Amino acid sequence: MRKALKHPLVQAGIVLGLGFGGFADGIVLHQILGWHHLICVTEHCQSASIEQLQLQNKQDGFFHLALWLISLVGTAMLFRAAQHGASAWNGRVLFGAMLAGWGVFNVVEGVIDHHILRIHHVLPGHPHQLWFDLLFLTVGGVFVMIGARLIRSPRNV
Repeated sequence: MRKALKHPLVQAGIVLGLGFGGFADGIVLHQILGWHHLICVTEHCQSASIEQLQLQNKQDGFFHLALWLISLVGTAMLFRAAQHGASAWNGRVLFGAMLAGWGVFNVVEGVIDHHILRIHHVLPGHPHQLWFDLLFLTVGGVFVMIGARLIRSPRNV
């Protein structure tokens, strides 16, 4: 697996997966479902005022800006990977690397934000809040495992 991690296509896919995984979190959990913001100021992550909501939206905006920059770097890396010739291109490997990157995002973000810093939870204030946090981590771990398997078994897609 270490050799695979040095492959430019795998590296680009992992970075793109970090960005896209973060976007999935921000778009679905922050914006569509409204479960939490990057930084929650109340137990249930509900803003008590317009000013609080504006601040939380700004913090989410900086989160999305960071993800956009990560995705931009991943795109540049993908273009560099193209310089390694047509044999380097494999959809299964790229998809696996992106899935692994998304999983890494979930695990790192989940451990740091949900458990160490406690700045938010997946579904704050829910009676089973810890289970939602653990499910988020589990999904991340599963994505890493599936992604690694796809990277190691490069059949054409």
